[in-house]
This record gives sequence, C-alpha cells and structure tokens, in this order.
Amino acid sequence: MSADHGHPLWFGAVLPADEPERALLSEELGYDLVTFRDTPGSLDPWTLLSWVAGRTSRVQLVAAVPAGPVPAVTGRAAAGLDLLSGGRVTLLLAEDGEAIDVIRGVWAAGDRSPLFYDGDHYRVAGTERGPAPAHNIPIWIDGSPELAGRKADGWLKDEGTGEALDVAAVAAGREPREVRRLARVTGREPVDELLPMVLDEGVSTFLMEADDPGTLRRFATDVAPALRAAVARERLTRGTHEPATIPSTFVRRHRRDGIDYDGIPASLARTAIEPGDAGYARVRSTYLRGGSPGLVLRPGTPGEVSEAVRFAAAQPVKLSIRSGGHGISGRSTNNGGIVIDVSRLNAIEILDKAARRVRIEPGARWTDVAAALAPHGWALTSGDYGGVGVGGLATSGGIGWLAREHGLTIDHLRAVELVLADGSHVRADESENAELFWGVRGAGANFGIVTSFEFEVDEVGPVGFARFAVDATDTAGFLERWGAALEAAPREVTSSLIIGQPRPGQPLLAQVMTVVDTDDAETIIDRLQPLAAAAPLLDYSIQVVPYEAIMNVPQGAHDAQGEPVTRSALADHLTPELATDVARLVASGQTYFFQIRAVGGAVADVPPDATPYAGRAANFQLVAFGPSRRGLDQAWDGMRRHFSGLYINFETDPRPERLHDAYPDATLQRLRALKRRYDPGNVFRDNFNITPS
Repeated sequence: MSADHGHPLWFGAVLPADEPERALLSEELGYDLVTFRDTPGSLDPWTLLSWVAGRTSRVQLVAAVPAGPVPAVTGRAAAGLDLLSGGRVTLLLAEDGEAIDVIRGVWAAGDRSPLFYDGDHYRVAGTERGPAPAHNIPIWIDGSPELAGRKADGWLKDEGTGEALDVAAVAAGREPREVRRLARVTGREPVDELLPMVLDEGVSTFLMEADDPGTLRRFATDVAPALRAAVARERLTRGTHEPATIPSTFVRRHRRDGIDYDGIPASLARTAIEPGDAGYARVRSTYLRGGSPGLVLRPGTPGEVSEAVRFAAAQPVKLSIRSGGHGISGRSTNNGGIVIDVSRLNAIEILDKAARRVRIEPGARWTDVAAALAPHGWALTSGDYGGVGVGGLATSGGIGWLAREHGLTIDHLRAVELVLADGSHVRADESENAELFWGVRGAGANFGIVTSFEFEVDEVGPVGFARFAVDATDTAGFLERWGAALEAAPREVTSSLIIGQPRPGQPLLAQVMTVVDTDDAETIIDRLQPLAAAAPLLDYSIQVVPYEAIMNVPQGAHDAQGEPVTRSALADHLTPELATDVARLVASGQTYFFQIRAVGGAVADVPPDATPYAGRAANFQLVAFGPSRRGLDQAWDGMRRHFSGLYINFETDPRPERLHDAYPDATLQRLRALKRRYDPGNVFRDNFNITPS
C-alpha cells in the first residue's frame, strides 16, 4: 500500500440533504470540507451547495456527481459555483474518465477554439468553452484507483489498492503523490485505528458520515485534533515533509521553455498562474492585446514583489509588468515570458487629511481612487477611463479630465516606494533619491516596480460633464475651430474628441466630451458654447455630476479586444496644416479610432526639464488606432513635422526613433545615466525602453 505522502490532513462532513444548516455548524467546528448525500426526494446537492456557499466563507464545497449527467453541463455548473464561492469547489465523480476530459476541456477557457470530443460515451460537437473556474478545481474519483492514478486529483477508497493507483500514475507519467487519498469514516473510529491509514496507506482526507450533530461535534473537537497531533509527531520522527504544491500533469503539459517553474519562490507559488491553470484565460491578455505568457506572478506585498523580480531576472525570457491590465501599448503582456502582475497591491490610504496626502498602491484602479477620495471632496487627475490601473499611468504622465485645471497625475506625486532590478527596496522623493524620483515621473517603468505612490490631491467638487455628437464631415474646419476654442477657454475646461471611420453615404460623426471644473450651471453653459459651435450639433447631454461618476466604470474582462496598431503624438496647436493632414488620415480608413485630448493650462506651468515628461508646451495629445502598421505608420510619419513630442503610453511603434520623440536629448542623457545606475542589466526592458548605453 502507498506510504504517507505528507499531505496536510483534511476532514470533511458528509451531511444529510435534509439538514443543510449542519454545513454552517461544520464550518464553525473547523471542518475543511462539506458535501451532501444524494438522497431520493431531497434537494439537489448542487442547490444545497449553492445555499451553503452563500452562508459560509471558508469551508470547501465537494460536489458529489453521480454517473450519467452531461459532463459539459457539470463543468459549467462547477465553474460557476467556484466563481461565486471564491474558489471553494471540488468535484467528486463516479468512475468516468471521459467525463474528466470533457469537464477539463470546458474549463480551458483560454483556448479560443470550440470544444470537440468524440468518446465512447460522450460526444461534444463544438461547444463553447468556459467559464474558467476561480481556481484549478480538483477532480476526485469515487472508485477505480487506476483511473484516479491516470487522470484524477484524488481517490476515494472503495475497492482496489493504493499500489494500483501508484502503478497507474507512474505509467501515465505522473507522481503518485499528485493524487490525494480519501477514506470514508463513521466518526466513531479511535485515533489509533485512523493513524495507520495515514502513515501506511497514504490517506490524508477523511469524509465522516455525519448522521447526528453530536457525532459531528465530537469528531471535530476530539478525534481530528488528536489525529493531527499524532500524525505530526510521527512525521517528525520519520522525516516526512509536507510536499510543495505539485501541479497536475495537465498543468505541467502546458509549461513553456526557459522558465524554472520548480524554482518559483514559495510565497509566490500559491497565487502564480501557468498556461494550464484554470485562471489563465483571465490573466493572459490585456484590454486590447492578446498574450500567452508562460507565467503570471501575482505578488501581494512589496516583499513578494522583490522575490518576483529576483526570480524573473534570473530567467532567460521576457519580463512584463502589469498594474491594472488596460495596457493599450501592449507592454504588459507577452508570449512565453513572465508577467509580474501587481493588481493585488491595491490599497488606498489617507496619510494626512490636512495636507491632502494619500498613499495609493499600483494595482488600484482609478475608479476606486475616485470613489475613495470623493467623500473628502478631493480628486486626482487620472486619465479618462476609470478601469485603468494606477501604476502604468502614474509612472508615465497622466493626462486626464482635470489636466488643464490641475496638471498631470505625475505633477501631484510627492514620493514613491519601489523595487529595483536587484530586488532591493528604495524610497524616492525630492530629498531622498531625488534623481530617481525625477526619472519615475515620466519613465518610471524603466527603473523598477513602484509598490506605492504618495500624492497630494486637489479639492474638487461636482463638475459639469458634457457629451456632444457632432457632424465632423468638414473634418479640418471642425478640428481648427475646436482647437482654437479650447486654447482660448479658461483652465477649468478640459475636453477631448473621438472620430470614427467614415461610412459611405453618411455624415462623419465625432464625439466631444468635456469637463468643466465647476458646478455653476450658467458657467458650464457659457464655457461649453464655443466648443459646441465648432461643428453642427446632432445630439448632446450636459450634467452636473461628482468626478467619481465620470470615472465609475464596471470591471471589464481584459480579453484582447481589437489588437490595434497605435500611434501617439503631442502637438502645440491644431494648425490648419495639421488639421488638414488629420482629415486626410481619417478619410483614408487607416484609422478607425482617432482621439485628441486636451493638455496645456496647468500642465504648462511645470518646467519641461522638471520631469521626463517634457511636452509641457503642447496643448493637445493625439492618438490613432489602426488595423495595419504599414498603412498607419506611413500616414503618421508624414505628419511628424506637426508634432512636438510623444506620449509613451499609447505608442506601439518599436522603432528607436520614438525614444527621441518622447524625450529631448538632455532628458534622454539623464535617463540613460539613471538606467546605468539602477538597471544596468536592462531587466525592465519590455516598456518604452531606455537602454543603459
């Protein structure tokens, strides 16, 4: 029989279906698992587990599925319950190897192709995959040890031996300890009867048939603790160690070359996601960019960020850094490399109310920041879409709805804490590591991973928010008039416009969105009128709303919507010549989404050498999205004479000339010196990269 594999002991309660409240008692008593007997005439076990999931927070939910149900339906039901319960589901199946294949195929939501399966008992003709469960749901088998050894994550002893399981596992290329052994007990067995089952037969999970609350309580309070203590003593004597997390054969099969998966630090292994993991579909891509990284590390503390950087720097693969995952430039995912995703570092803290000083971690989204600041009557200029993460925007610039009145996001930055390429922690502000602090404000991704930002925020009350739909058929004339009106507007006005693709036989539509930093209705209307007069007005909406309402967006899936080529630029003015070239670009069809956002105003109050973001004289930031690099690059390159700089977050052109567009020569020299000092090995290179030399 199998020897002890060192798995932690788990205790489960098998409850009668007509007593669902006992599941709550089971969690209270410290049971690790609960499941229900499928009793004819009683409630369906899935329904019972859903009820339990909503009333418990810790206990694992074991869904005992008899033979017969359609496995694709079982897979979706299990994934749904797993998502709703926060990753607490385990499946216990009757002997059915084909069902395991189908269920795992349904969970493989990262595979964009439909699921086909042609077995002896089940046929699936192109069903849609998904949803992906919250975690890798274990599949346990009630019956055949051979089947469990080949395919399952656990085996509930019935007939057969652990030796048969071990033989089948090895034949399938697996380690026998991948499979957890389970046994049914009545709850009346003494510890000295259960102990050999652990030490000699490898059992690590006991499912107790709980027919009455007294037995349920006695087993939890007397037997389980005593057995844990006895097993711990014997394992210490025998030198049996708890094994590290052992990925299943399915997960290992999807691993990529060049990554030492077995060397992942223990603090990161629990939350790391590999291509074979159930959660991979949710982390492989960003909002607009598809990716297939070989490993996504998700540190939850600055110390774990350090471990992640040290580990990733030792691997001969690309390293990408991700905060919120919006990542229009595509540099926060990759193919075959490592992503360090800091979205779990998302705290927002008020440090000094009188000084309006706040601390924000990089994984927070700007919608969360706006909501946290709103009760204090504060706001921080922060892009124009609340789903963006703080980290990427706050290290590059931060053009947003309050820019002309209050400046860029980086203009409010007072200090950072970051992890450098060697894994060390530093703090940087105007007096400590001042040159590094300078570099972070516009080129920060080159020097480390910021684990917290300290900002001085602004007092901002309700604002006017307007949306205009206009006829932009006279594109050049519209752009000239809108640009001139905006440059002449008071600073409390910040506006942007979006132009889509022309449609044959229809007027060219543009959307103008404007924030007026006041809640006075007459002032709002007065400020908007010159902008509304720039083109024939087709529809409009004007509201007085809290700033947090503008930034409030639902959490959307980051699933590679579009894969566009993007080009970015800064321009001092919308001259007739620039407006004419933009009109020509839009008419050509090389761009399907063209946006201009206002800067200027308070942005220009900061000297151009005060931060790496040097385009302080620009009044406008332009970005074009197109389906083809060749066509868009050719058109954009022909417009470069109009530009005065480049905003790095929207640029996908990999040519080295773009570095000089973004940074003046003197700025670039300072940045290279910083790179040589803090990242001479160019560990942080999958960004708008400044090489050390």
